[in-house]
Amino acid sequence: MTDINIKITDREGVTHEVQAPTDMNMNLMEVIRSYELAPEGTIGICGGMAMCASCQCYVKSSHELPEMSDDEDAMLAEAFSVENNSRLGCQIHMTPELDGLEVEIAPES
Repeated sequence: MTDINIKITDREGVTHEVQAPTDMNMNLMEVIRSYELAPEGTIGICGGMAMCASCQCYVKSSHELPEMSDDEDAMLAEAFSVENNSRLGCQIHMTPELDGLEVEIAPES
C-alpha cells in the first residue's frame, strides 16, 4: 500500500495534512469526504460523475494533472467561483505522482 501526503484547505480556511491511498482508485472528492473536511451533503452530491461541481477545488501546487475531460470542462463552465486553477475533485485520482498536492475547496455556490 502506498499513501501520498496532500494538503487540503477547507471552506473555513483551515489546512489539513492528510494521507491518501494510491492503491484504491480514490479521487480527491472521496478523500475529502472520508476525512469529513466538508459538511455532509455539500460535496460530491452527484457521486463523482462530474455533474454538479460541488467538489470544485483550487489546485495550489504546481502538480501536472491529467487533462480535463469535456464533461469536467462543461461543468466548470457553469459553476460558481471558478478560477484558472479550478478542477473537480472527483476527476483527480490519487496517484503516487500527486504526493505533496495542495488544494483548497472552493466555496459553496
